[in-house]
Amino acid sequence: VQLQASGGGLVQAGGSLRLSCAASGSRLTINTMGWYRQVSGKERELVADITSGGSTNYADSVKGRFTISRDNAKNTVYLQMNNLKREDTAVYYCNADYIYYTDGGTPVVGRHWGKGTLVTVSS
Repeated sequence: VQLQASGGGLVQAGGSLRLSCAASGSRLTINTMGWYRQVSGKERELVADITSGGSTNYADSVKGRFTISRDNAKNTVYLQMNNLKREDTAVYYCNADYIYYTDGGTPVVGRHWGKGTLVTVSS
């Protein structure tokens, strides 16, 4: 599994950014995809996730400001971030829960993380 994230950058408070993360690989079924973030010295925390059926889950701190969505045909998850605040500054990581099928057809369940993308919100 490979996860390619993009869309981070520098934005002023109140502005918007859109993150994208595309999963690729063979013999895969991608299930829940999500975004986490981490500030130096703190634990990685869930921002939002979305199942293959479209059910979503958000951290309280981003509800009403962030929207997670996905394109199942492209195995891509998006995070639209509006009304950004300084406290949203972090490295954002996408992940994907997947099922990989071996040559013999045996399913193997796993979770893969993408490389982080830095989001910096200035005042």
